[in-house]
Amino acid sequence: MSAAETKLPIYLDADACPVKDETYRVAARYGLTVYVVANSVLNLPREPWIVRVVVGSALDAADDWIAERAGRGSIVLTADVPLAARCVKTGATVLAFTGKPFSEASIGMTLATRDLMQSLREAGTITGGPPPFSRTDRSSFLSALDRAVNRILRERP
Repeated sequence: MSAAETKLPIYLDADACPVKDETYRVAARYGLTVYVVANSVLNLPREPWIVRVVVGSALDAADDWIAERAGRGSIVLTADVPLAARCVKTGATVLAFTGKPFSEASIGMTLATRDLMQSLREAGTITGGPPPFSRTDRSSFLSALDRAVNRILRERP
């Protein structure tokens, strides 16, 4: 099935994304278009199915661009929980860079946990961030993205 037939876009929240190469590999396998959305120009492979989108430096400009286009039948890749929440509401399939899916059932608790952790960091109670990105995270992401693409393609008429 060609990208024109699938019309399954992948929206990649690319600023600080550790899985760009993995995303390109899965997209190439299925003939999908990847929209690489960032606040600044990034070096990307020169492929017709990789679309660079530079949104400028306005706060949440990349998030707004992605959220305005995401919907059922699209995949959003992000570590940004508020963006994930916006996209889940549109029916998009949303994955974290570790492969963890965001869903209607989980997004409320994920937002609450994010807000709690942010408050604890601001209060100085917690000074560290998330653990370093691992090979296991990369592998989990690849598997989750492949499953998501296959699920969406199976659900199509």
